[in-house]
Amino acid sequence: MPLTPWASPISTTDVARSGLHLGWPTAHDGQVWWTEDRPDEGGRSTIMHRAADGTRTELLAAPWSARTRVHEYGGRPYAVTPSGQVIFSNAADQRLHLVGGGALTPDDGARYADLLVHGDDIWAVQERHHDDGKVTRSIVSIPLAGGDPVQHVTGSDFYAYPTLSPDGEHLAYICWNHPRMPWTGTELRLTRLSDGNSWTVKGGITESVLAPQFRDNSHLYVISDWSGWWNLYQISIYGTSSQALFPAEEEFAWPLWNLGGLPYLILDDGRLAVLHGQGDLRLGLLDPESGSLTDLDVPYSGWLPALAADGGSLIGVGYGPAIPTTLARVDLATGRVEGLRRGIEELPDIAYLPTAKAVEFTGRFGRRVHAYLYPPASPDFPSEDAPPYVVFVHGGPTAHAGTALDLEKAFFTSRGIGVIDVNFGGSTGYGRAYRERLRGQWGVVDVEDTIAAAEWLASEGLADPKRIAVRGGSSGGWTVMAACCRSRAFAGGVSYYGISALAPLNAHTHDFESRYVEWLVGPDDPGLYATREPLALVDGVVCPMLLLQGLDDPVVPPEQSSGFAEALAERGVPCTYLAFEGESHGFRRTETRVASLAAELAFYQQIFD
Repeated sequence: MPLTPWASPISTTDVARSGLHLGWPTAHDGQVWWTEDRPDEGGRSTIMHRAADGTRTELLAAPWSARTRVHEYGGRPYAVTPSGQVIFSNAADQRLHLVGGGALTPDDGARYADLLVHGDDIWAVQERHHDDGKVTRSIVSIPLAGGDPVQHVTGSDFYAYPTLSPDGEHLAYICWNHPRMPWTGTELRLTRLSDGNSWTVKGGITESVLAPQFRDNSHLYVISDWSGWWNLYQISIYGTSSQALFPAEEEFAWPLWNLGGLPYLILDDGRLAVLHGQGDLRLGLLDPESGSLTDLDVPYSGWLPALAADGGSLIGVGYGPAIPTTLARVDLATGRVEGLRRGIEELPDIAYLPTAKAVEFTGRFGRRVHAYLYPPASPDFPSEDAPPYVVFVHGGPTAHAGTALDLEKAFFTSRGIGVIDVNFGGSTGYGRAYRERLRGQWGVVDVEDTIAAAEWLASEGLADPKRIAVRGGSSGGWTVMAACCRSRAFAGGVSYYGISALAPLNAHTHDFESRYVEWLVGPDDPGLYATREPLALVDGVVCPMLLLQGLDDPVVPPEQSSGFAEALAERGVPCTYLAFEGESHGFRRTETRVASLAAELAFYQQIFD
């Protein structure tokens, strides 16, 4: 049946301007700080301050932008001193600056992340890019008054979570080396600052440990997936007397793509505010003495893994299927929840918003696959018995599709196009064994599970089997292209800055992910690569494709998309390739997001007809 799009009040501009990304809260003395990414300012990231009386102030005026490029994906770009001064990493020069003051670090190209203020110093992970292409990292301290960084720890390829004991004698941190990623194998190490002696407390090549925090001078809390799930443990500083605080088949953390987030906090009364669950992470209070965990009665179904505490209050960014990402304060004494800032100030009528339903279906070899289903929804039009659908594939691929309100999904569902968001094998949120389904199987398991989603939609009568498309970005774009190479289940595919060939990716991608393909696929073997990569399998594509790419992408070079587009054109397969000047890995500008979404809708209208 041809597609007759429903009229919808949700426009491309509404979606493009809905990307006010709130993140990285900090709080003390009734004050709250956070970051806002603004697509209508070219993706600039500013720092906001809310005073105890509720007055809201923007601390960074254009062209200043708070962003760190450590690992390219960055993370928390600022820190606040006890006196309320704000130190931030400036996007343009990557130096640390004082808001309202000058630069604190030399103009030598070094990058800084995971900022921690302790006494008269800022502690940070420092990243240096050398002329020979080598990248080195260390943990350094910088005087608050400014000056040359002092190096305390070096020798590992990567560092995260620098944290100091209350007495300042010990530095704890996470480290790992190539070819591992932080969700495959890390170590918790301690360094005694008086003499520089270091030792491993927990972790290894097959255990991912994250987010150490000192309980006291002799003990730490840490998250480890030793049991198969990221759970919380208490351990001594010498690695003895390890104790699981709440053993559960749940995750208490997300993968470490961005530096500086805390998925749990130590409260003044000794309890822990934790995030936990399968899929989305709920907010709860854990008593480490009794082992009891109680979820808080809040309107948000999930939270970003970056919490802050201020006396008897918690600050975080929560979300729900019909609630935009919201900077919220939770009073632990009264249970009162106060929304301080919303990522979308004006929502469309809730009747136009889709309802997320967690579903499971059986993939190849009987594998259970997780997904979220979003049927078409509009108060103005009756639903079809078998409407068109788009299979969404998240990036990463070690990442997760959650249930946060997404106007991009609503843009399609309010026009009569359903969405299924697949957490294929390899996704996070369902334990280490589920993540490791993708080990050596990228281009196989993710593709099979994505195809299985389309086949399940058709077999259940939920979608018209001739009107199912697939779309994804980055590694999700790889899966889109590979699925179109291997299956006739899709009427068309849409790839945003997707990967089509592995050898060029290995040669040109940034250091953090430069060995990731070894875990995902295997060693650099042209024969093996030819069985996986879309560019080698392009003869299998028969459906139209839309490829979108930023020309300043340091993660996935533009040649990955343009090369696949050229290969399709040579074979006579309909393909549209759109490239955007000034865009990187993930479109930030309003005009780019408007243009790409309009092109995507037009593409679906054509292929579903």
